[in-house]
Amino acid sequence: MKRRFCFVCLALFVSVVTLGQAKKPTIMILPSDNWCNQRYFMTSFSNQGSTVKVPNYQQAFMEDTELPQVISKVGGVLTELGYSLKDAEQEIKSINMRTAEDNVTTSKTSGASLVETPLDVLKRRVKSDIIIQIWWKLNRESKGHSASFTLEAFDAYTNKRIATSTGTTKASDEVIPVLLEQAVKENVKPFDEQMTRWYDDQKKNGREITLTVRCWDSWENDLETEYDGYELTDCIQDWLAEHTVNGMFNLTDGTETFAQFEQVRIPLFNEKGRAMDARAFATELRRYLQKPPYNITSKVMIRGLGEAILVLGEK
Repeated sequence: MKRRFCFVCLALFVSVVTLGQAKKPTIMILPSDNWCNQRYFMTSFSNQGSTVKVPNYQQAFMEDTELPQVISKVGGVLTELGYSLKDAEQEIKSINMRTAEDNVTTSKTSGASLVETPLDVLKRRVKSDIIIQIWWKLNRESKGHSASFTLEAFDAYTNKRIATSTGTTKASDEVIPVLLEQAVKENVKPFDEQMTRWYDDQKKNGREITLTVRCWDSWENDLETEYDGYELTDCIQDWLAEHTVNGMFNLTDGTETFAQFEQVRIPLFNEKGRAMDARAFATELRRYLQKPPYNITSKVMIRGLGEAILVLGEK
């Protein structure tokens, strides 16, 4: 009896420890757009006649000596809280290496090169649940110097701001990375609580994505075509109601050739335990529509992690 009582106590202790160590989201820390712009770490490209500026993270990591140290210090604080940190600098290096390999890859028969559009380059994004952007500025003072900082956490799928922390460190002779580490430690509790509430909502209500269904102009049917007495849009909504978390989604706009579904809540993981994103979810819908009675060929395209476009009619 005594041995059995000890076993039960041990099991309860393990359960409590396990609950206390609940999985936290994966994060990646990057310098903010404003920080990159102030230091001229930006790249411009043409988008349908308009010039768009985007941060050049590779240049920032290569040329700014403070940036890797700051991210290392801040990342260390968050790692201690149980977050899984993806190293942005190493991931960017891996992406650039794959790009270099693609650039020298040619066909062995014709010598043709791989085709890659600017959109393909922008899609080379690393998957993480949360993107944390950090901005800081050095302030000169009579007793030394201080640093003003802002931490902002964004849902990597929807780009919605989910947590923020800002402040100014005390005057000190310490270097910037150490100053910021101390400041983050002092302000990290409410920041952590905001991110925890967001992740708890994700686990309970699902990850939020946007799904758009469109039609190729070569397709002889449209979203008003009926199958077993129901229009295709209605059939897609029935499928979404069954496969979203708690049937949560909104049809925000639609015509006979277009349907926009927003606030689509998908599971964090699929049946095989793999992380679910917009592309994986849209692919499941594509496979469903490929079967009878629909027999529809379709193509999945993505915009980042949280938006998928399913185009009906052909690949």
